Amino acid sequence: MSYAIVGFGAVGQALAHAFARKDIKVAVASRRPPEGLAPQARAIGPAVVAKSLRDALEADTIILAIPFGEHREVAKALPSWEGKTVIDATNAFGVPPEELDSLPSSAFVAKAFTGAKLVKGFNHLVAATLAADPIVEGGHRVVFLSSDDEDAIAPVAALAKQLGFAPVKLGKLKDGGALVHARGRTWGQLIFQDLLKKEQ
Repeated sequence: MSYAIVGFGAVGQALAHAFARKDIKVAVASRRPPEGLAPQARAIGPAVVAKSLRDALEADTIILAIPFGEHREVAKALPSWEGKTVIDATNAFGVPPEELDSLPSSAFVAKAFTGAKLVKGFNHLVAATLAADPIVEGGHRVVFLSSDDEDAIAPVAALAKQLGFAPVKLGKLKDGGALVHARGRTWGQLIFQDLLKKEQ
């Protein structure tokens, strides 16, 4: 299985640190040319390799760590997304719900990546927490996952475990994905309230 992170800002670099910590090879790409990313990539670790966007998208699993509004441009970079798994780590913070066609943000993103298996994950932790060792006081930091494709979640959960996280499956995007996405200008504080409501 090959991996790529698209986007090399705070979240992309945090994820790259997670891969480097476990010596799992990952390509990183952004709008900048690969030679512009290479020094930062090398500084994170030898498992992190800067590539062009086109070359990075040859990976089996691609993590979107870009601003939400850029997902369509990334989707246009391949003529077909068949056989790819896309992990959506974006957040539509500040995007009015009506601009998402009243869909959870990842369901909206999935429409651009026709043929791909899309999993929402790694989006609810701030970059500094995502970059830190996920083993805390003997426990493993949780990563929430949701997808409309049941088969797609298992390999992403396996990756999360490899990276040291504890994956928690929340179900389909309209249910679980809706718990962990930004709603207009609100993000985060509603997650656990909603989880508690579902358990009652």
